[in-house]
Amino acid sequence: MKARTLAKPLKNLFSHLHLHLRTLSTNSITPVDESQLLRVSTVLYQQQNSPQPQLHTHLHRCQFQLTHEFFLQICNKFPLSWKPVYRFFQFTQTQPQFNHTSTTYNKMLDVIGKSKNIELLWEVANEMGRRGIVDCRTYRIALSTLASARELKRCVEFFHVMGNGYGLGYSVERLNEVVESLCKSGLVVEAIYVVKKLRDCVRPNGLSYKWLVFGFCDVGDLVEASKVWNLMVEDGFEPGTDVVEKMMETLFKNNRFNEGLNLFQTMRVGRINDLGLSTYRVVIKWMCKVGKLSQARMVFDEMRQRGIHADNATMGCLVYGLLAKGRVREAYVIAEGLEKPDINVYHGMIKGLLRLRKPNEATQVFREMIKKGCEPTMHTYVMLLQGHLGKRGRKGSDPLVNFDTIFVGGLVKAGKSLEATKYVERVINRQLEVPRFDYNRFLHYYSNEEGVVMFEVMAKKLREVGLFDLADIFERYGEKMATRDRRRNRATEVIESEN
Repeated sequence: MKARTLAKPLKNLFSHLHLHLRTLSTNSITPVDESQLLRVSTVLYQQQNSPQPQLHTHLHRCQFQLTHEFFLQICNKFPLSWKPVYRFFQFTQTQPQFNHTSTTYNKMLDVIGKSKNIELLWEVANEMGRRGIVDCRTYRIALSTLASARELKRCVEFFHVMGNGYGLGYSVERLNEVVESLCKSGLVVEAIYVVKKLRDCVRPNGLSYKWLVFGFCDVGDLVEASKVWNLMVEDGFEPGTDVVEKMMETLFKNNRFNEGLNLFQTMRVGRINDLGLSTYRVVIKWMCKVGKLSQARMVFDEMRQRGIHADNATMGCLVYGLLAKGRVREAYVIAEGLEKPDINVYHGMIKGLLRLRKPNEATQVFREMIKKGCEPTMHTYVMLLQGHLGKRGRKGSDPLVNFDTIFVGGLVKAGKSLEATKYVERVINRQLEVPRFDYNRFLHYYSNEEGVVMFEVMAKKLREVGLFDLADIFERYGEKMATRDRRRNRATEVIESEN
């Protein structure tokens, strides 16, 4: 009886799920015909300066299906050129069956903004306001463009026009969206100008001040960051833990270590319950970095006494600090005592051993992390190569280890002839300017199928001359940098072999 009563609800559930899936498939985005997209893009590029009737005639002859996705793809074809996109927009206005949405308008507004056409951006933004389709993304695009062009009065006017002229009102949430966007783009001076000018209409809250502090810290202006901090406190907002951590880390980065520790001490005295793992990690990391290992251990012990469990990132900092002081055995004891060490711990080991000029031991740690299933990153390879070859790359008569030759060849193969020429000029003028070898570029240019073969051959030749550690590093990088198809084929072969 119970089985019979359960069967009907299950049947209804599956039928409802089937109907829902059918609805999703019906409402899914229609794929764009690439041939149509190419024809329309070509016409827009070639006829962008033609009279409007002539352009529209050519577009009608293309016989394409106009959808919202098609319009967005056209915008993607011309990401920095406003004229083809705007001319196509004008054409779509003549099509009665097509109506633009806030998504298509914002996409076009973004292209106009990136092409720095301020007047057209202002016109389109006002048109969006009249249509009532302005959203937070519109504010972000418009204000970022105006701020980067130093149109500060228009930044403020934009809020007033949208708030009063088109009835959108004033919102601190919208203000915070804009302030966050500007600060993340490095336009923090423009952001605080907008906040101050709109203060009578929109009162900033704690989140507004947070983004301003973050912005000034990111550009390294601690004086202005401190002023915003004081304004925040005067307005009755207590700086959050993330704001305190950001200020502390910026003070440490700017070699104002005592001020950073004073801020930490203030938190310990007045807001001890707010101190968590992330705050302790910031302090421990920088203490280990500047060699204050005993103080770092004291902070670490305090953290443990408060019942806060250290994560691998914190342990990695301690491991590095011990190795930097030459206390290798203690560092190994801590690392080996961890149940699941991750890349933070291994990077601390490698970086510390390289600082002690023990590249062979660092390479052994590299092999160990691979055995434990911890995947190296690009930073891992760059650290190891710098440790073995120096920051300028190894020079010598042996072409196997003359990375100037290899790097220039990689630039030429990648089509970077101009950069290759500049690099050769710097090498020739070595007495005046010693170039720093760019391992990031070197590895990036060879992250393809050709690089896989090249690294395999290089590893073989390096072993012939006794450079086994370097051979293992390059061989491993070559294995992981195979193309997607090769990795997929390799995975398929493994599955078939297991079956």
